[in-house]
Amino acid sequence: MATFERSDTYNKVIDIIAEKISVDKAIITPQSTFATLGADSLDMVEVIMKLEEVFSIEIKDEDVEKMATINDLVEYVQKLRTK
Repeated sequence: MATFERSDTYNKVIDIIAEKISVDKAIITPQSTFATLGADSLDMVEVIMKLEEVFSIEIKDEDVEKMATINDLVEYVQKLRTK
């Protein structure tokens, strides 16, 4: 089984968020929220769809609603990648 480093997951997630909501990735921190980054619900859907495509995972809508910060999202994706 392949090993997925958390830093790799974090960097890819940040790249996707920056691209999909058109923000400079330098302003994205683990404590950032989608609201503070100016993302709306459509942006969120696009980010989630891209994450699912890139990482070959399925992210449940109810789980997305529980994620408060970018770090929460990274941890969730990392957990699915290393299952």
